[in-house]
Amino acid sequence: MKQITRILALAFVFIISASAFSQSVIGQWKTIDDETGEAKSIVNIYEEDGKVYGQIIQLMKGDPERICTKCTGKKAGQKVKGMIIIDGLKKDGKYWEGDKGIFDPEKDTYYDVKIWREGDKLRVRGYIGFLYRTQTWLKA
Repeated sequence: MKQITRILALAFVFIISASAFSQSVIGQWKTIDDETGEAKSIVNIYEEDGKVYGQIIQLMKGDPERICTKCTGKKAGQKVKGMIIIDGLKKDGKYWEGDKGIFDPEKDTYYDVKIWREGDKLRVRGYIGFLYRTQTWLKA
């Protein structure tokens, strides 16, 4: 009887852990342009010291070694591949959020951001004031 109880307890812990992990934003995501529907890049989202970051690890079109010609400030002259575009998001309930937490290298613009997972999709909502756009990124 004790062995069955242990097995059931272990199974319960495994199911809870798998469920929690499946809703994580951590991993590799294919970014999809919400205006054209085209895949643009693969972003690796990772957690470090309780905050979330995202780095472009692959470009889907154009020169994979291109320099960000529109970027100014500390990102001027950097390669787009390897660029950190999600910076220091903090967990707030089911969302990861940050003021000026996401960078668009094509527009040289930082946006306030909120990201969350819905199944195999990642919702990425960028804000400027009360205006926002939401992109859907797909699990890579």
